[in-house]
Amino acid sequence: MTAETPAPIDPELLLRAKKRVALRMGFFAHALVYAVVNGGLFILNISQGSEYLWSFWPLVGWGIGLAAHGLATWFSLNGEGMRERMLKQEIDRLTRGR
Repeated sequence: MTAETPAPIDPELLLRAKKRVALRMGFFAHALVYAVVNGGLFILNISQGSEYLWSFWPLVGWGIGLAAHGLATWFSLNGEGMRERMLKQEIDRLTRGR
């Protein structure tokens, strides 16, 4: 058995891949911190014996921010190349219309 050397990776492709992974990891880190902190706030809230769940408000407020971060990440990852595709479609339309 001989080990084949892997093909060299295009530096531009590697940079794009690193940026995409950084976007995902940033969102995962945000979600983990959200869960840990809000879990701690909930435990603190119920340990005080209060019937009022004030920990609900940070959960909702931060949840909105987390959802916005998730949407921005999703659109960034799935929207890559959209401008180029739209430009090509418009050029094709204009070319056909001549």
